[in-house]
Amino acid sequence: SGFNSIGHMDTMLRGRHHVGHCKEGEEFIQNVFHVLFQMFSGKEKSNLSICWLQYEISKIVQCLQTKNKKKLKAQGKKSKKLAKNLLKAPDNRNDLSLWKLYAYLEWLLGNIDDARKVFDTALSTSETGGLKSPQLCSLSLLYAQLEVELLESLEGAVMSRAVHILTKLAESGPYVPYSGQVLSVNVLKARKTYEHALQDYLNKTPVSDQDEVSDANQLVNLVGCYALFQYLTVGIDAAVLIFAQTSEKLEAPGLQKCKDTGENFGTQNFPTALEAVTLLHTNLLRFHMKISVYPLNPLREALTEALKRYPSNQSLWRSYIHIQRKSHSASKARRFFDGVTRSTNSLEPWLFAIQAEQMRKKLIEKVQRADVGEIHSTIPETGLTNRIVALFEHAIQSENGTHCPLLWRMYVNFLV
Repeated sequence: SGFNSIGHMDTMLRGRHHVGHCKEGEEFIQNVFHVLFQMFSGKEKSNLSICWLQYEISKIVQCLQTKNKKKLKAQGKKSKKLAKNLLKAPDNRNDLSLWKLYAYLEWLLGNIDDARKVFDTALSTSETGGLKSPQLCSLSLLYAQLEVELLESLEGAVMSRAVHILTKLAESGPYVPYSGQVLSVNVLKARKTYEHALQDYLNKTPVSDQDEVSDANQLVNLVGCYALFQYLTVGIDAAVLIFAQTSEKLEAPGLQKCKDTGENFGTQNFPTALEAVTLLHTNLLRFHMKISVYPLNPLREALTEALKRYPSNQSLWRSYIHIQRKSHSASKARRFFDGVTRSTNSLEPWLFAIQAEQMRKKLIEKVQRADVGEIHSTIPETGLTNRIVALFEHAIQSENGTHCPLLWRMYVNFLV
């Protein structure tokens, strides 16, 4: 009986009360974690701890989305208690991935100073591996990204906390918390270090499959740190250049050859690295457009190229829909959706095409329902309604669409 709320139609509307699991469902999930926790040890146990904390963070994100402050406070208390208990375990004390999630949790709850303390503690106590330590790189990247999001403009960004974090990472010495300034000479040294580290990684050939997975992850973290560093110290064009160079290298025909013969390099994980780098690229462009004046075209081009290659990436589709809402002409986006749905079996393009049209319909109805005294002047928007129904019909006829409960529920909901 635990999951009764999932089957209800009204959960489609994401009302305040429907977000998250109902009580029995939540109890069930917590029990599963508790039972599994006794059964694992070592690496598996720390992986399970990470999953558990990620699940707690997802609930906090849901509370933030619905702006439910009361629920957020209660959820925050529970999640923090769990995070502290997990970190107390002897195996987890030096696990940077867990420290990273705990700091992120504090940040999401709005406790910025507490989060900074957690980040600083984790960086100070960790071994000094610098750019060679994947966990350290990943932690520093998240910390720097969160700090950058607090910036209101790029003026004086060279002296910001984010630059301090990224510079210290490149120095690979002991970490010293931010004191309010960054020395220019350190910035220059760090830039050289990043440049060499990236070249070394791109020219490296992994020994085994296991190495390849960790190398792919490490490459993404390294590119993220270096591009963010360049963005803050030089500007957006310098950051975009790094993404372009990395993508070019990862797409190189040499890689494809090895892929076909199954030799040394990139059998399956470098495509995922390329996808992650693309995501970093588009997110940075979106952020830059938010804090300064910048043309929309580079972002639109990057997104359309990426979506042709990764048609099932939901984050990229969300960004695409977000920028398309700003343009008054729908025809370009419709042609693009049409092209992608023809060339792939994945269902995401259909779902997002439908969502984009529904947003457009909502917008038009809002404009038409201008209140004139007691009379609401509404002209039904039949063109869009027919288009949405046609999209649903096509999507349901595709092989994956036939078996997708979400799609059927959305269709029934729309018809109602």
